[in-house]
Amino acid sequence: MSKNPTIADHLTIRFDSKRIVVWHDPDGGYAAGLDAFAPSDVTVLRISGDEFAVKHRVLRKEPATKFLLYRSGGVPEGVGNWLLDIELAYGPVFTADRDALMRVDLGLTAPGSEELIARYQSFFNEATLVARLKSLPLNGGDLTVVRAQMCAVLLNQKEHSFSELTRTLLMQHADGDTTGFDALASHGLADFYWAGASGIYGFTSQAPTVAGFVLWMFQRATDGFAVAESNKTRNLALDFRGFRDSKRSSAAMKSLAQAAQENLDYTDHIGEIGWETMKDADIFAASEREVIRRLVEGISAQTMSYRDIADAINARRRDSFWFDDYATVYAALSAAAELIPTIRNAAFTISGFDEGLTRYRDEWFRIDQRYRQFTHAYLTAEFKQPIEILADLVEKAYVTDFLAPIGVAWQQQVDAVAQWRTINMTSQSSFYDHYVAPSLKGRKKAVVIVSDALRYEVADELSAKIRGENKFSASIDAMLGVLPSYTQLGMAALLPHTTLAHSSDGDPVLVDGQRSDGTANRSKILSAVGGAAIQAKDFIEMKPADRRELYSSNQVLYVYHDTIDATGDKAVSEHRTFTAAEDAVRELIDIVKKLASANATNIIVTADHGFLYQRSKLAEQFNLTVKPQGEQIVKSTRRYVLGRGLKKDTAFTTFTPDQVGLSSDLEVQIPNSIQRIVQPGAGYQFVHGGASLQEIVVPVIQINKRRSDTVEPVNVDIHPESDRITTGQIVVKLYQSAKVEPHKPARRLRAGLYFGDTLISNEQEMTFDSSSDAGRDRFQSVTLLLGKDADEANNHSVEFRLSEPIEGTDQWKKYKSAPYTVRRAFASDDGWDF
Repeated sequence: MSKNPTIADHLTIRFDSKRIVVWHDPDGGYAAGLDAFAPSDVTVLRISGDEFAVKHRVLRKEPATKFLLYRSGGVPEGVGNWLLDIELAYGPVFTADRDALMRVDLGLTAPGSEELIARYQSFFNEATLVARLKSLPLNGGDLTVVRAQMCAVLLNQKEHSFSELTRTLLMQHADGDTTGFDALASHGLADFYWAGASGIYGFTSQAPTVAGFVLWMFQRATDGFAVAESNKTRNLALDFRGFRDSKRSSAAMKSLAQAAQENLDYTDHIGEIGWETMKDADIFAASEREVIRRLVEGISAQTMSYRDIADAINARRRDSFWFDDYATVYAALSAAAELIPTIRNAAFTISGFDEGLTRYRDEWFRIDQRYRQFTHAYLTAEFKQPIEILADLVEKAYVTDFLAPIGVAWQQQVDAVAQWRTINMTSQSSFYDHYVAPSLKGRKKAVVIVSDALRYEVADELSAKIRGENKFSASIDAMLGVLPSYTQLGMAALLPHTTLAHSSDGDPVLVDGQRSDGTANRSKILSAVGGAAIQAKDFIEMKPADRRELYSSNQVLYVYHDTIDATGDKAVSEHRTFTAAEDAVRELIDIVKKLASANATNIIVTADHGFLYQRSKLAEQFNLTVKPQGEQIVKSTRRYVLGRGLKKDTAFTTFTPDQVGLSSDLEVQIPNSIQRIVQPGAGYQFVHGGASLQEIVVPVIQINKRRSDTVEPVNVDIHPESDRITTGQIVVKLYQSAKVEPHKPARRLRAGLYFGDTLISNEQEMTFDSSSDAGRDRFQSVTLLLGKDADEANNHSVEFRLSEPIEGTDQWKKYKSAPYTVRRAFASDDGWDF
């Protein structure tokens, strides 16, 4: 325990601000050691019936000297006290009573201060606690506030409002820590806290405990805080929301909710709750799981439309306390809700080669995209159990009702083509002439990022995300990929060339007679057009200045990126293909930004080929039992064959080199539809090389860096229904004026009611992210509950304020506001009442 301040210490402090101190010692107990107590520069005068002489000396004769005037025995009251004028001018009168000294030291001036110190002796006997109390901005004129500050000291915090004291106790309780409440109890302040809980929240109990309060609080929350004691209930509702919304206490509130959920037997009755109520419930995690269960049921049984499901998910995203814990599950639900009915309602008929390519580019690729998004979410979700049934439905629909029939329909068109080309799409072998060369006119530069196995549907997602980056524009097109659709040939086709040919052993592929494998060989080919090649990983590791130098010294720069193929093309890692696709999108955006920082303004992202992928094991009918045959089999993979004198078979489509635009003597055979050639040890989920739409529709994203802003979050308007607040809450309608698009992203706002700069309600964080074309779908309402500070605003103007986050900080700034006037018939009288 720290040493308490001595009498000498108190006198020293007093003389720091006073020239004269009058000490009254009724029983004369300190007379003998008086000189030892006084500071060395202070003259001690003992009063002994010589008041007038003393007054003359200290006021007239020595006006600059410091004096300690010591009086023992009784002192007359009023005018009989001949030193009263000095006591009033230099007071208060000093006394060596410890409690009195402490009251002076702490500035406790309110009536009852003496009783306060006497009542809480265990607190005031601990010098460390007193020192910490003194360090706070004490309001010595309000002993209720002082006791609240004493509680704050015991809880090791500065904030003393009842909500902050409660927040700390709840956080400690969630961690199984009782030190805070034990400290309140041991120093006699537990009753004070529970009196506050009763006066402010309405909590009463014969034997109150934190555990009991938690259970009561969650029961009231489950009931919607709808009880007669409106003011106290509103206080509880405000703080309950605040505890959950705060990053500091949200984890504790989740932990407490889990325990309360079990103690209140919430799950036993959850099935009885109607959907209209259930879809808005978020007190417990069980409600989130129940919403998910019902959405799964609605998707599986086709009893809910995609719009109803999307609306429910969007509402949960905006409003549910638990959404982030289940965000991946909801992503799976959203994808499945769109995917399953799309497949069920589609007719996969193709009337021509060109039509098949166009329809995949414009429509059908989204089925592959939603399948990937669902599967990735399902495989990475922490809570898979709710969507296990949906996973089986999605897999069956995708493989049986989409991949197989579209594969058969497309194969009929592949069988009929005489030349592997189309009038509706640029051929991949014309990529450089069609996309790169024209952009170099006028001594302009171009950068090409080639991402191995960047399937068209993944590129579409990438394009949308780039459009969501400020000062970037992006548009996506499609090319007809080369056959076979594999890396060596696809990479060669993207380089400037006149002819493409397989070497005698198939690989490497020759570009105008030159090898095209590896970065060095590709740089050599590009040097003819003032270009160079680099691996993405090497480019990323370069210093910014070196990246700028690389860009400025080349007319054309090819950056080779390999994440999807590097993962999917190995049997041990192919199951992570869709995770690799997510990684690839993120990495490519980073590369684009780094290129832009190196002054690149014209960037093209493309791929060598696409791929086929399914999560489930391949059905036997898609594994070819027949083996490719011919005079010479040069190369045989799961999806293509290179050879000479290949024997035709109904299980394969055979092309001559000329039919696929190659200047060599190697023929090409492709297994029909989505079939695979059996290969020992090879994977079955991820394949490429064939002629399926997923493999040969190759993306081209053209990206430009702009000087002006291209992205602005959606606008939100305030639609007041009245300009008066007459009750303890206010409901305000807010309108998102346009749907969310890549260049108009969602806007995050915080709504609150302010009286000057004082927040007088709860603050509600909101996200405006509706992608609906219908304006009626883009309205949201926010309900704000007025707190105790709103009492001061009665009959005054207040401001409904929307704030937006300041990028790169944790600060917020005003976005929009609307004026209101508070006209309440009565104000709340709740408080620390006793």
